[in-house]
Amino acid sequence: MVEQLAESKETVLKRIFEEIHELEKGQKWLEHFGILLKALSIRDSYTEGHSRRVAIYSYLIGKELGFEREKLSKVYVAAFLHDIGKIGIPDAILLKPYSLTSLERKLIERHPLLGYELLKDYDFPVILDIVLKHHERLDGKGYPLGIKDIPFSVNIVSVADVFDALTTDRPYRKALSLEETLSIME
Repeated sequence: MVEQLAESKETVLKRIFEEIHELEKGQKWLEHFGILLKALSIRDSYTEGHSRRVAIYSYLIGKELGFEREKLSKVYVAAFLHDIGKIGIPDAILLKPYSLTSLERKLIERHPLLGYELLKDYDFPVILDIVLKHHERLDGKGYPLGIKDIPFSVNIVSVADVFDALTTDRPYRKALSLEETLSIME
């Protein structure tokens, strides 16, 4: 039974990665943004892995919700790029192994704006929206804009982002359990 479950899980994961590979093939965004993602991964390997996982989770959520291939592709790309603005955050803050000061927090909260500025010359409005607004909240207490009106695709990436952030080890804390994560997210 355990072997069947493991094989089934492996088969499902293989199929998902094949779908994502197919989605990435021939995508213009890889040409445009590949070098930026490479630079970010060299500087901060956690953010690169986090971005890849958030993209996969966002893809799976969008697929479950019935998104068509074109919309799935945009959400996937935007999720992959959502933290690209962190390339402009000093290492002393980005990689700090304990809590941030209020000033450091304000600086890191600028990463959506920095990402938007980095990408704004490209004609990818859905991607820009997600990069800029992925830390906004429905109660208006998010950042950087403090808005309540958030596009649905942004919410998908936000949920995937929070899920991954809570379920992985961070420099300042260990990963939370699935139960703790779901309780916080609820």
